[in-house]
Amino acid sequence: MEKRNHSHSRGKLIVVGIGPGSHDHLTHRAEEVIKSCDVLMGYRTYLRLIIDLIKDQVVISYGMGEEVKRCKKAMEYASKGKKVVLVSSGDPGIYGMAGPVYEVLNDKFNELKNLEFSVEAVPGVPAFCAAAACLGAPLMSDFVLISLSDLLIPWEKIEKRITIAAQGDFVICLYNPKSKKRVAQIKKAQKILLEFRKEETPVGIVKNAGRHGESIVITNLKDIANQEIDMSTTIIIGNFSTLSFKNLIVTRRGY
Repeated sequence: MEKRNHSHSRGKLIVVGIGPGSHDHLTHRAEEVIKSCDVLMGYRTYLRLIIDLIKDQVVISYGMGEEVKRCKKAMEYASKGKKVVLVSSGDPGIYGMAGPVYEVLNDKFNELKNLEFSVEAVPGVPAFCAAAACLGAPLMSDFVLISLSDLLIPWEKIEKRITIAAQGDFVICLYNPKSKKRVAQIKKAQKILLEFRKEETPVGIVKNAGRHGESIVITNLKDIANQEIDMSTTIIIGNFSTLSFKNLIVTRRGY
């Protein structure tokens, strides 16, 4: 029987959700694994949010659009017996790094007879939960979460999802509503929604939820496109049961 060399400890790759940005929303488990890892990796903006937790770890930062590269490098370190943390904002399984990690891992199964490291995902507080808490209780009924970024998904498919969600009377959370280059998507989404919902439908716009510079605007569907919106903004659009009062948005569930 072939003997394997176990002189080094088995590595770990841990995908960690750091929440929306504030340490108040960072879980104990997330903080624990960040402080105890050998290698810390991630998008440079997210690493800045946890800079005070970084001690003696090897830190490797990446720019936007290098997700697969991050995953492969993290696996390279983990296969050498290192404890590697790959950070993701919010929850890593919601538009985060858990997906790319497991996709790359699936490809590697065809190459590896035995995986030399374990993989774990540590959940985090999603930005839409932090935004909802700022607004009151807008997500008390069924809701959907839709990203308006068409970098990875065709806009035609996004439009279809918005239409179906509007027809189904879901409360709708929008991620990535507007960037420097993508400025028309939020207006297109508004146009679709106005076909099915009243102009006065309550809308909450939360920028930098849980981070420095947090701002909260409560408006309506008619005026949504006139507000200051960027990639750090989460938008929550009410349904027919949603009401707005005293700077709050609440969706009635029927108690």
